[in-house]
Amino acid sequence: MIRTATPADVPHIHRMVRDLAEYEKALDEARATPDQLHEALFGDRPAAFAHIAETDTGEIAGFALWFLNFSTWRGVHGIYLEDLYVRPDLRGGGHGKALLTELARICVERGYERLEWSVLNWNKPSIDFYESLGARPQDEWTVYRLTDGALKTLGSA
Repeated sequence: MIRTATPADVPHIHRMVRDLAEYEKALDEARATPDQLHEALFGDRPAAFAHIAETDTGEIAGFALWFLNFSTWRGVHGIYLEDLYVRPDLRGGGHGKALLTELARICVERGYERLEWSVLNWNKPSIDFYESLGARPQDEWTVYRLTDGALKTLGSA
């Protein structure tokens, strides 16, 4: 049901990234191209990794795209889950849980001590799902982000 993504999966991943962005009401912000995804996942220096969830008939049901982070407090890597997406018509079939289970397995196998991700505050179905697995919000932290003009301004100072 869960397998490591291959270069042939990039067009499917790209489509699902766009579907996720649309669901999150931010399609205009999803500017990544298939070529960029291919380079990030399969280029000379891959910076991201992906797993694919398939149905019993081999149909792509969803994906998880992740990268390594590092905890200076714990002294080891962890996984940051950038995107988790299961097609709406295939939700409830265990694909999302299977993807998260695989990432947790990788953490345990490699000695990583954290599996982290962000979820939009309004996304109650996802929050309920994550909490049903034992995940807890880290509400003492606020995420900050520099992009576009603010990033260019600071980076050019």
